[in-house]
Amino acid sequence: MLHCLPGVRALALVAVLATVIVSAPAPAQIPTDILVVGQIAEPKSMDPHAVTAVNDFRILVNLYDGLVRYRSGTLEVEPALAQSWRISDDGTVYTFRLRAGVTFHDGTPFNADAVKFNFDRMLDDSHPHHDTGPFPLAFFFSAVKSTEVLDDLTVRFTLREPYAPFLSNLAYPTGLLVSPAAVQAHGVDYGRAPSGTGPFRFRLWETNRQVAVERNPDYWDGAPSLSGIVFRPITDANARLSEMLSGNIDIMVEVPPDTVALFRDDPRFAVYEQAGPHLWFLILNLREPPFDDVRMRRAVNHAINRWSLVEDVLQGTATVATGPMPAAFEWAYNAELAPYAYDPERARALITEAGYGDGAEVVFYVTEGGSGMLDPVAMGTAIQADLAQVGITARIETYEWNTFLNVVNPGLAGKAGMAQMAWMTNDPDTLPYLTLRTEAMPEQGGFNSGYYSNPEVDRLLEAARRSTDQTERARLYREMQAIVYADAPWAFVASWKQNAATTRAVQNFQLQPSFLLELDGVSKR
Repeated sequence: MLHCLPGVRALALVAVLATVIVSAPAPAQIPTDILVVGQIAEPKSMDPHAVTAVNDFRILVNLYDGLVRYRSGTLEVEPALAQSWRISDDGTVYTFRLRAGVTFHDGTPFNADAVKFNFDRMLDDSHPHHDTGPFPLAFFFSAVKSTEVLDDLTVRFTLREPYAPFLSNLAYPTGLLVSPAAVQAHGVDYGRAPSGTGPFRFRLWETNRQVAVERNPDYWDGAPSLSGIVFRPITDANARLSEMLSGNIDIMVEVPPDTVALFRDDPRFAVYEQAGPHLWFLILNLREPPFDDVRMRRAVNHAINRWSLVEDVLQGTATVATGPMPAAFEWAYNAELAPYAYDPERARALITEAGYGDGAEVVFYVTEGGSGMLDPVAMGTAIQADLAQVGITARIETYEWNTFLNVVNPGLAGKAGMAQMAWMTNDPDTLPYLTLRTEAMPEQGGFNSGYYSNPEVDRLLEAARRSTDQTERARLYREMQAIVYADAPWAFVASWKQNAATTRAVQNFQLQPSFLLELDGVSKR
């Protein structure tokens, strides 16, 4: 096991962790220097380059740093492992000056060579450790032409063309930096033996039970007050609720909407809410009937009562979505578009026009829960009922989160159907670029699982990411939204106001608009 504590201290921590992994109804005696977090799912990997789910990122941002990070409470970028940077006048060269004296948890130095290793590993097929992937969000850095070491503490990125989201993407968890020595030592198993530079060090991972991390006393930004954190995957929302009420966990993320009031009214707990750039939608399969017909896609949008979902199912913990961009990106959001009206009569008319007056049957992929998925089973059932009212029979297939991703992300080809999905993003570029471009089809490594293709949308998205003028970017994104709204490759449903509940013992906790879970400043009374 990598990064074990020496001697007695290691045994003591293992003993402490064992005491908090309990299933008995009596409250656990959780030490005041250990934080226990109830996660919504088992992580897929501890390699930040190999995962896409915020569930995993919530752990990883406590183990790793990037060159830059989001300033607390914002999506603005500030220095992290890079103390400063310069951008060339044409927007294609970024030169970073690195922080001196930083080491990875395995004791090896952080330097410009390590930065180059990380990005070459993701982007260069011929790199000797590229086979430790896959790297599904390497898209974020596809504009990088080369990464050069200028000296031990200076690294330069040369881009193929101007790329406006570059700094923001470096702050996203895909930009977190791993130890080259650890990757070389563990190869494809690196995801079970991680080494970063973050405020906490990896201690152990017991599948379906816990991921435990310990304080990094040498952290460059100041050692955290907590001795350790235990992340417990509790996939069933009711079980997570029971564990919280029993005192077996300190923090519960993604509180089910119908229990938010319970925590808010109980003086033992505190409830936190934070709006952010989130979108919950249904991917429609445009390669197969019936959704290869735009009238059927628009019919689905008119058939779903988003307002009832938001108010009745989600208990006001979300807002109605309009199109393919979260309203949280105010500068780029197209406020002139109105949500598709709930209009079953219009939906039936469109279905008849499309030749499905006698009804249509589709498969509806639903997950039990996952990052930003709100209340997916209840929402799926409500949507199924709405569709039935207009003559569409949606046959639900339900999967655990990681299995669900393995079913949906490779694409819906051969499946006459639709799938739930949620994205939490860092820049207006991210969601549409990775999911709506023609070149983002699953067979090309993207997440366009419904096979939407519109050359004008492709052009607008490429132009928007190349522009360094935010006003021009906003205009391009608004045009894109209007086209996608009309083409309706998705059913646009809701945007979440993320939440969490903590015990009153938890101090200095804050939700972030990035949806990440930064715990280095947290303490317990």
